[in-house]
Amino acid sequence: MTNLQLTAENKLKHFLTPEGLSAGLLTQILDKAETFLDYSGAQAKIKSVPLLKDKTVVNLFFENSTRTRTTFELAAKHLGAEVVNMNIATSATSKGESLLDTIRNLEAMFVDGFVVRHAVSGAAHFIAQQTAPHISVINAGDGQHAHPTQAMLDMFTIRKLKKDFSGLRVAIIGDILHSRVARSEIHALNILGAKEVRVIAPKTLLPAEIESLGVTVSHDLNEGLQDIDVVIMLRLQKERMTSALLPSESEYFNCFGLTEEKLKLAKPDAIVMHPGPINRGVEIDSKVADGKQSVILQQVSNGVAVRMAVMAMTMAD
Repeated sequence: MTNLQLTAENKLKHFLTPEGLSAGLLTQILDKAETFLDYSGAQAKIKSVPLLKDKTVVNLFFENSTRTRTTFELAAKHLGAEVVNMNIATSATSKGESLLDTIRNLEAMFVDGFVVRHAVSGAAHFIAQQTAPHISVINAGDGQHAHPTQAMLDMFTIRKLKKDFSGLRVAIIGDILHSRVARSEIHALNILGAKEVRVIAPKTLLPAEIESLGVTVSHDLNEGLQDIDVVIMLRLQKERMTSALLPSESEYFNCFGLTEEKLKLAKPDAIVMHPGPINRGVEIDSKVADGKQSVILQQVSNGVAVRMAVMAMTMAD
């Protein structure tokens, strides 16, 4: 898996998962993202740099998305690339064309990169294994497996605000079982040297043997928030649940929903994050989501620069 993502010179060819990559390479992504932000004004703005001029990027989204697809499109355009957004609902895939045939036909149109979101875990890896050598594949989320650019924009946000990972205790709270974001964040945080990654969830929303990923586990939010520097909330992914894993949403909010009162149990300067979309009143109270410790909108803004960095590192000549 690691070799698939890297060239013979250990440069990034595809970006499918942070798992197996080095701290140096992940840091290189974060540093590259910094170069695409202009801090000269009151608010950071994205610089447009034509590193992908004459390149064509295809957004191949087999699942619905708003933030991820839009930020990938903006990132590619800021780099000077041509962008094609595939409408899967009206494509030949809906008529029975196989995934591999879809990829082969797009390759024949002289494209240079695929940004892939798919409901099946491993789909992005499959495409990277099958596609032509000159094409790069970026995973925009595959099943319950990985969402590497979301993890990296979260790492970028954390580094901007906390400077260093080595002393940080990070809590990931909620539906860990179905979350590709959680898995990628756990890998990225451990690679970058976080002091502790803590997952907080009911037993029914935790994968078996989750401790093997290098986390500590808590089933009590009040206990789990102690000494935490970064709080990452996750939504309940009801569309992926095949059975009733919770008594009710209101019961879940009472036990695991983040309120202003519960947030006081974390460190006073703790930041609150959420990969979106937010379910207000289910995993997070609106007063927290919109409060002074929330950096949720900063995450969205940082997504463009981080995705520019990944595209530039995988596709630029």
